[in-house]
Amino acid sequence: MGGIEIAVAEGKAGLRQFIELPYRLYRDDPHWVPPLRIAMKELLDREKHPFYQDAEAEFFLARRDEEVVGRIAAIWNKAHNRYHSEETGFFGFYESIDDKAVAKALLDQAWRWLQTRGAKAMRGPVNPSTNYECGMLIEGFDSDPLVMMPYNPSYYPELMVEAGLRKVKDLYAYGSSVAGVGTEKSERVADRAMAAAGIVVRPIDMKHFKADVEKVWQVYNSAWERNWGFVPMSHEEFALMGQEMKQILKPELVLVGQVGERVVGFAIALPDVNQALKPAGGRLFPTGLVKILYYQRLIKSVRVLVLGVMEDYRASGLAAAFYATLTRNARKLGYSDCEMSWILEDNVLMNRSLEMMGAERYKTYRIYEWN
Repeated sequence: MGGIEIAVAEGKAGLRQFIELPYRLYRDDPHWVPPLRIAMKELLDREKHPFYQDAEAEFFLARRDEEVVGRIAAIWNKAHNRYHSEETGFFGFYESIDDKAVAKALLDQAWRWLQTRGAKAMRGPVNPSTNYECGMLIEGFDSDPLVMMPYNPSYYPELMVEAGLRKVKDLYAYGSSVAGVGTEKSERVADRAMAAAGIVVRPIDMKHFKADVEKVWQVYNSAWERNWGFVPMSHEEFALMGQEMKQILKPELVLVGQVGERVVGFAIALPDVNQALKPAGGRLFPTGLVKILYYQRLIKSVRVLVLGVMEDYRASGLAAAFYATLTRNARKLGYSDCEMSWILEDNVLMNRSLEMMGAERYKTYRIYEWN
């Protein structure tokens, strides 16, 4: 067996190898959901994707005897460092065979690249920031990931520890039946509190979608400003994500909270489009699109992926009202299962609230650090 070679994924051929590796590694894994190759290509496009307007990244491949056995992205997120007054680099899009030497070589290479930018620490995985898929699954390998949540083999966490990384933060995912979240009593309490505060909850306005996305963007960057690891999204980045979600969202599951004309909170639950993507195998053509359209009709799960309230309205009952309205609307739309993710491990109030509403923590994801 030959040695390990780490090299930049150069040109179209290198990027293709970078994208294709997980389709080979996970070929026999029953729970992996192949992302659309075209979507991965767009996310990794450093010339066109708005994330890279304020970030640098390099993509590396690990080869042994000319076979690709691993990959990693080194990410220098200027927006994160400016916002948090840090000099932290990130790694993401990590994949490899079960080999400690391969993992160490990839992480060493990412760290060296980041140090040339001035990094004093390295965290990950983030793909490519906490606004996208992030964290490494460490508990809950017995089920498929929901939309926009990561998945990885059970041997990955050990590779991270053996390479010298340590835990910096855990992220939780809660699951429940739609019927099991919330109670009539909690809904009444939330409704009374909101009425007293003059808050109205409404679905997103699809006829004025861009205008609503603009309002929500301003709340997003304000409501999460004190959260660990939060990175504000640029206008272009948020608008692109809104357009991508528009293709799969249900208006009744994207809620806006207003006081008069002022938006003071919003919540987004998405149908678990992974259930439709999985049969497509990562390709739209020749039959992938047909499969996606067919299986979309059979989706029974939703993921509550964003719920934010402006600080001066966090005691108003709006968060509880969002959950109550989302679950009520999800039931009407025929969904049976719900995931709430991700929640920071030290967000005591939210974790306790979800447990009181009958949700059960069933997956844990970990962010690692190296310094």
